[in-house]
Amino acid sequence: MLNVLIIEDEPPAARRLGRMLQSLEPQAQIMEILDSVSAAVRWLELNEADLIFADIHLADGNSFSIFEQVVVKTPIIFTTAYDQYAIRAFKLNSVDYLLKPIEKEDLGNALEKFRESRQAKVPFDVQSVLSALEEQKTRPTYQKRFMVTSGDKIKSIPVEDVAYFFGQQKYVFLITPDGRQHIVDYTLTQLEDLLDPEQFFRINRQFIIAYPAIKNMFSYSKSRVRIELDPVSDMEAIVSIEKAPRFKEWLNR
Repeated sequence: MLNVLIIEDEPPAARRLGRMLQSLEPQAQIMEILDSVSAAVRWLELNEADLIFADIHLADGNSFSIFEQVVVKTPIIFTTAYDQYAIRAFKLNSVDYLLKPIEKEDLGNALEKFRESRQAKVPFDVQSVLSALEEQKTRPTYQKRFMVTSGDKIKSIPVEDVAYFFGQQKYVFLITPDGRQHIVDYTLTQLEDLLDPEQFFRINRQFIIAYPAIKNMFSYSKSRVRIELDPVSDMEAIVSIEKAPRFKEWLNR
């Protein structure tokens, strides 16, 4: 029996991973599928698994913060749609990492690596992961420009000229202060790592905003905040419940 915990905030991705896992490892028992840092911390304080699959980016934060709050000796396979974080996770002593969309062959190789380390009784030291992560935080680099296309024209937009990003269906749009929209070839999750967190904040699943784009703010239900953006957006910009406390801290820096 292999007891597995999946930490993933995208239900289709979690279900797909579960199906592939059980086809490759019939003895695998999926104990729980959790979709947030807070839920994972609560679960791990009371339970233990043999193997954890953890998406690096969750709705309420970075999955590395789980292991800063609770002691975990369980091997971890990190999953991510963005290879910069995947490479970091690999170097930081995780059992392995998997790039989304996860392929069955890659999952099989990661499971084989896990079995080998388990048989060799190699201890998993999550503290070395966190220590190396902290070291990298001291020298971050952020995106300075974004290349966009308009018809057959190509232009580069300085990050200072970005009011906000928003995601709609399968596209992510960069909005400049004059209201122009440009499609960018990034997900909002990828952009979170590319943008300076002092200047940009992801308020919900659809928006990452720059501070100068905030025209007005209003109290909203359940301690949330409604933001009037400049330039105006057709989509309502409301800070999610999970993001509201950190958003207020961000405003007060």
